[in-house]
Amino acid sequence: MIEFFNALQDPNIPFLRQALIAGLLASFAFGIIGSYVVVKRITYIAGAISHCVLGGIGAALYLQYHAGLAWLTPLIGAIFAALLAALVIGLVSIYSKEREDSVIGALWVVGMATGIMLIAKTPGYVDPMSYLFGNILMITSQDLWIITALDVIVISLGILFYNRMLALCFDEEFARLRGINTRLYYLLLLCLTALTIVLMVRIVGIVMVIALFTLPAATAGNIGGRLWQMMAIATLLSMFCVTGGLAVSYQADLPTGATIVLLAGVLYLLVVVGAGLKKKMTKI
Repeated sequence: MIEFFNALQDPNIPFLRQALIAGLLASFAFGIIGSYVVVKRITYIAGAISHCVLGGIGAALYLQYHAGLAWLTPLIGAIFAALLAALVIGLVSIYSKEREDSVIGALWVVGMATGIMLIAKTPGYVDPMSYLFGNILMITSQDLWIITALDVIVISLGILFYNRMLALCFDEEFARLRGINTRLYYLLLLCLTALTIVLMVRIVGIVMVIALFTLPAATAGNIGGRLWQMMAIATLLSMFCVTGGLAVSYQADLPTGATIVLLAGVLYLLVVVGAGLKKKMTKI
């Protein structure tokens, strides 16, 4: 750990500091929106959105080269693709529930396939593995500003509509009877989920997004009794996992995204086992 903290102070290794800052900033969104997703039980929808992100990344890289759109970075492409997927899935879920699973499955595979094909057709072929499994060390200062903006939007909306989201997640029918526009807030939740997924993709990759989305929140659910407590604990756990995973991967020369997710998984198992043992001890 000492070697890692010394490296953070090294002016010749700016990418390490940028990676840590990005991970810590994004942890707020992970904790807040991840808690909503776990309580609402829509992780499968989050999975479909995350895989559509590769299509947006591929389209951005393709258009950058063939159309000369230098401003269209992979991160911006990911944002457009994630929001579009969230709206499509949300509208289908609201107006045509019997087709929801089919649409989610179709978007899941089509998004991945489209991204891989467009990336392959882009000169200077980019390895899609860096997007599938993440590379937090490749975050640039420009990405950092975009991540900060997304983080502010997600946190602000998540807190501003806390009471309505709370009602939506725990008792949607009651919320509708109280006059809350549940359809609108459901779409808002999916859009916030999409933006949070974009933050996660650069840190742990598309394949492991769902793990970092759900594990800290699920772990926090075994500790905090209220939703706001769950959010606060999940945020702290996400910060710990990002920092710890980055430190371990740096010193042991391991894949950063996989290390972060593995640490989150170990914490979840420890808390679940500990909670189970506590219940048994209480009954004795």
